[in-house]
Amino acid sequence: MIPPVRDQAASATRTYARPVSDLLAARWLFGLSLVFHIVFAAVGVAMPLMMVLAEWRWRRTGSAAHHALARAWAKGTAILFAVGAVSGTVISFELGLLWPRFMGFAGAIIGMPFSIEGFAFFAEAIFLGVYLYGWDRVSPRVHLASGALVAASGAASAFFVTLANAWMNSPAGFALAAGAPVDVRPFVAMFPPGWAHEVLHVLLSSYVATGFAVAGIHALLLLRAPGSAFHRAALGIALGVGGVAALAQPLSGDLSARQVAETQPVKLAALEGQFETERGAPLRIGGLPDAERMETRFALEIPRGLSLLAFHDPDAEVKGLTAFPREVWPNTRLVHLAFQVMVGLGTLLAGLSALYLWYAVRRREPPRLLLRAVVAAGPAGFVALEAGWLVTEWGRQPFTVWGVLTTAASVTPVQDLKVPLVAFVLLYVLLGAVTAVLLRRQIASHAGDAAGGGARGGGRVP
Repeated sequence: MIPPVRDQAASATRTYARPVSDLLAARWLFGLSLVFHIVFAAVGVAMPLMMVLAEWRWRRTGSAAHHALARAWAKGTAILFAVGAVSGTVISFELGLLWPRFMGFAGAIIGMPFSIEGFAFFAEAIFLGVYLYGWDRVSPRVHLASGALVAASGAASAFFVTLANAWMNSPAGFALAAGAPVDVRPFVAMFPPGWAHEVLHVLLSSYVATGFAVAGIHALLLLRAPGSAFHRAALGIALGVGGVAALAQPLSGDLSARQVAETQPVKLAALEGQFETERGAPLRIGGLPDAERMETRFALEIPRGLSLLAFHDPDAEVKGLTAFPREVWPNTRLVHLAFQVMVGLGTLLAGLSALYLWYAVRRREPPRLLLRAVVAAGPAGFVALEAGWLVTEWGRQPFTVWGVLTTAASVTPVQDLKVPLVAFVLLYVLLGAVTAVLLRRQIASHAGDAAGGGARGGGRVP
């Protein structure tokens, strides 16, 4: 039986009182690590799929453009995979060093998905090696299959990590005795309420973010070289993957929002800036929540919209923040704004995807204005992805494990965490700069190839 959130928050705050600066430093350090790593994690999910689709297209049609594209994307995937392996290793150490009480509490409960994720990571690394070095050493079927296994392993890795996060949002599979977990049921914990919605949302967001980032690069280069079959092929695959995912994402978001309404109603209230409990609650677009005045100012309100979306009943009751103890409120303004950014950019990308797919279905060349829009929207997927992650993590505060373990009770007793915070910021700046240089050289080299010869006409390869 999980204690009421009011009792748990108050007890944890008394037991593990810490200087605010150390707790914030730990949160900043881990948060920045995840902000950095999530980019490479998303690329590791989506880029192998696009790489395999390019090779499949080449083997099916003999298109030189798709052959060059598969090789180019394979090299880019390798670069990003290497950096992601480094940043992911840092996070695994930080989990134990920054949050030992969380790992001590949760390790026996959610250790299984973390362990399986490790196997998925190693499988991805092995098959990526086969793919990179097996072009002329293994049969075409084996090579294509190895690429498909890279894509499947990347998706599996994200799947199992997201299961652990889903458990943190909706803990299950254990009971509490004297504050310690007992009667642990690992399979129940691995698949807590709402796991499918969260996994689907994360996977789709990875395909959207990566697809539009890659599409933005190739749309820019296609504007400079309109005759390039290489960039036209890349744009088609990238927007095919990212666009289909973007159109499916609102449906996934609806499922996720309904799950939040059921299991984390205080989080839903923060997302929507809903302070008072009411029936027929409005849906707010924009606005700034003001916790002191207990209202969300400057918002455009759609009558009964929130009740309809959250419960599929326009007259359903939505609990406001005032229905919960003030000490379990997340930072309402930050959560609401991050949510608005995520939804707004997701809607924009879905609309852009629908427009591009309209041209694609009719086999018409996208106009230059649409290509410019794709270029401008290139970073939007990753901005929405980061905003969505912030919504998940900020919205769960002040808990690490919702209703069970607070963030203050999870953090390390070690002090002076500002020093490693600065050190890791410098590390991420260095890694980011090196990655940017390597990718720029990679893109420039293949841009030159596409503009100058073999892939330009889309000819066949023997």
